[in-house]
Amino acid sequence: MSIQKHGTLFLVTLALSCHAFAVRPMVSPRYHRVHRFHRIAWNPVFRPSHESLLLQNAEIDRLNLPRIRDDKELNRLIANEDLIAIVSNQSLRIQPSLDPSRRYCRPWTRDFVEDISAAYYREFHQQIQVNSAVRTVLVQKKLRRHNRNAAPEKGETASSHLAGVTVDLQRRGMTRDQIKWMEEYMRPLKELGLIEPEEERRQWCFHVMVAGSYSEWRQTKMLAEEDTQPETLREITTIGLPGYGVSQ
Repeated sequence: MSIQKHGTLFLVTLALSCHAFAVRPMVSPRYHRVHRFHRIAWNPVFRPSHESLLLQNAEIDRLNLPRIRDDKELNRLIANEDLIAIVSNQSLRIQPSLDPSRRYCRPWTRDFVEDISAAYYREFHQQIQVNSAVRTVLVQKKLRRHNRNAAPEKGETASSHLAGVTVDLQRRGMTRDQIKWMEEYMRPLKELGLIEPEEERRQWCFHVMVAGSYSEWRQTKMLAEEDTQPETLREITTIGLPGYGVSQ
């Protein structure tokens, strides 16, 4: 065999050897465990569905609320106080990028937001964030151009944001315990037909439509809670406290 053939054979053998023993990036077992966990972790209590969209729109129709077409109609509803402002406080913050003109909702929806944020703050000493509230048809159309999962702007499954009855509460960044707390807080309200929640995966938020009966239920609940406390206060006033000279 000639020297040239020996050289060619050596180079071919060397190339095959390098390929066989090439250094490959090492992936730790933990990487696979973490990524496998994320694939199975999405198991929401309130899974988005066609049925949920139908329920949301049925409530809007029951209340005879308009789907807000544009800023002109939006401003008229705000001026008439049919829509009221969502205001940041100790327990509630608003996503900074949310347009100030869209930080509005129906009064009963704001009641729900204030209730859940106050309860969440008492539990975790952290704020809940509102990512989205009222939208117009024009805004929804623009949103659908880059978000295919956004609900349509018309029809029986139209976005309930268009009626001002819905808010999106940020889910991203919450711990498992916090997400579970949110789900447990909202579960009985859903069972009573007071809210219709969905846990959106891509936007990573709780989309919550609030029924018009929420404020009435809330007032009844508050009165019931007050009635238990005054009972004790009335007894104290009637019987008297030792040393205060109040006769029986």
